[in-house]
Amino acid sequence: MEVTTSADFQRKIGHYQDKALVEPVMVTRNGRERVVLISADEFKRLKRRDREVLRVEDLTEADLKAIRNAEVPAEYAHLDAELNG
Repeated sequence: MEVTTSADFQRKIGHYQDKALVEPVMVTRNGRERVVLISADEFKRLKRRDREVLRVEDLTEADLKAIRNAEVPAEYAHLDAELNG
């Protein structure tokens, strides 16, 4: 990831916009990380990964039943060690 100061970013915004199409650009201010410039495609990809969060109270009885009856496929059994380790 390329890192630049906010002053340099302002002077060379076109350069950093082009750079952000292939990798994130960290912009600092007074030596501290402030913002990251990413491409619109990367932003959209990240937004698609957002998850909706529900409270238990928002779940229906059918949802709760499905959760209680859910089983982890055998091919993922190796991940149990992650939980118990």
